Amino acid sequence: MTRRGLLLSALAAPAVSRLRAARLEIFQVRVNRRGNWVLARVSTADGLSGLGDASHGGRDERTIGYLKQFFALLQTRTLADIEWLRQAVAPEVAGGGRPAAVAFSALEQCIWDIRGKALGAPVYELLGGALRTRIRNYANINRSTPERDPAGFAAMAEKLVAAGFDAAKLAPFDDMPPKLTDPAGIGKFTRAGIECAAAVRKVLGPGRDLLIDVHSRYNRERGLDLARRFEPLNLFWLEEVVPLRDIESLAAINRAAAMPTAGGEALFGAKGFYPYIAAGAFDILMPDIKYCGGLLELKKIAAMAEAAGLPVSPHGPASPVGNAAAAQVCATLPNFLILEYAFGEVPWRAELIDPPEQLDRGCLAVSGRPGFGIVLNEKTAARYAV
Repeated sequence: MTRRGLLLSALAAPAVSRLRAARLEIFQVRVNRRGNWVLARVSTADGLSGLGDASHGGRDERTIGYLKQFFALLQTRTLADIEWLRQAVAPEVAGGGRPAAVAFSALEQCIWDIRGKALGAPVYELLGGALRTRIRNYANINRSTPERDPAGFAAMAEKLVAAGFDAAKLAPFDDMPPKLTDPAGIGKFTRAGIECAAAVRKVLGPGRDLLIDVHSRYNRERGLDLARRFEPLNLFWLEEVVPLRDIESLAAINRAAAMPTAGGEALFGAKGFYPYIAAGAFDILMPDIKYCGGLLELKKIAAMAEAAGLPVSPHGPASPVGNAAAAQVCATLPNFLILEYAFGEVPWRAELIDPPEQLDRGCLAVSGRPGFGIVLNEKTAARYAV
């Protein structure tokens, strides 16, 4: 930052401490059968505004209810009081689950975007400074693949390769009922899932990375077997083989698996992640900026992971708003690995924000403009409104 910029920031700082939220706007954007995008925009009386992503919280109407409830709390304090707000909503998040978690996380994102704009600085400068200006993304093709067979996944993999990505993720066991116990049925779905993964590996070739999300479809015994069967595919990681609540089984699979394991996307707060770090449940932590409590909490979780020698790879198959917010944090993390990108869901994705989202060979450039460096393209949001 220039000397003049430092002076201006110093002069602006007292104003930031007095900023108050004046208005909340909520935008629902139609995406596909797997869920819509819910975006929040908070504005101050003097015209500053910030964006946040509250997508994929379950029932959108519950998320919107919590957004309004938490915004009323936010209006009682200044935008400097992030820690106070987190403590104030913690009981609701504990009882309300994911809808409450994403609502708070979205408002917290809005606050950081506003604070950066008020100071004339990108958010990464407020979080310790950038260690990198390009963020590697993997293409999640699970949400955009309509034909969930080897040919369907392979066709989407060909598209991501053509788009320049060098890493892909799919969840090829989603068709298996979560509580299925019939061995024959489990065997059938397992074979089908591995065949889908093998088809994607064939498209990717040996020089690109393959990530598999199991979405907790297995128990410990079958999960250990699944990890062994995936060894020939040289996975970048194997994600959440058993339910997240079964920490002991996650740790057992992690110890036995030849490939790294990853998980934690649905956890809230540093406190939520600590038992998994202590148990050795994962090699790679996946806090989601929409679920974990926002930017500051993601930074805390990453610091805790760094102390344990673990990398962090934020989960986030949602809107470009969420990715822009996450990128500002990822730029500052010594232990950052890779960020998630929802590939191929809608052709107008990049146009939802201004300037449009741009990826080059699977890498997202970190904006150096104030805040997150983006505003909502209201025409696109209105065109695809729910």
